[in-house]
Amino acid sequence: MYAIIATGGKQYKVAEGDIIRVEKLGAEEGSKVTFDKVLVINGDEMTVGAPYIDGAAVTATVTKEGKSKKVIVYKYKRKTGYHKKNGHRQLFTEVKIDEILGKGQESKLNDAPAKEAEAEAPAKEAKTAKKPAAKKTATKAADAKKTTAKKTTKKTEEK
Repeated sequence: MYAIIATGGKQYKVAEGDIIRVEKLGAEEGSKVTFDKVLVINGDEMTVGAPYIDGAAVTATVTKEGKSKKVIVYKYKRKTGYHKKNGHRQLFTEVKIDEILGKGQESKLNDAPAKEAEAEAPAKEAKTAKKPAAKKTATKAADAKKTTAKKTTKKTEEK
């Protein structure tokens, strides 16, 4: 089974277990990435999107990020003495394709622990939220009003 995905302005033909280099995604090593722009899936039967297949996805794990080899850009115009040399190293993200999901398919990989961890995270944040911080800002505003009131009364007494 293979799929054709679009990412970073390019198209890649991938199968489960493939390792490919795509344009930099900005994800950490070991994190999961989902490509939802799937153009074609070819398994038991071929499915072609228009332009993408709704509900299809390709999941991958980031193995590393880095820079590719340097490409030398050399500009030259004859008879004028114009020479310009420049180099460029393109950033990339290397991913390992874990799974290809067609329309309406569910993941075969064990995502249950990850979903549970995501559900617990907001609950922990809610417990640790600091409500007194709002009171502090309110008291600061009240103190500021009192000091300005004192300053105005002093000014009126001086006059």
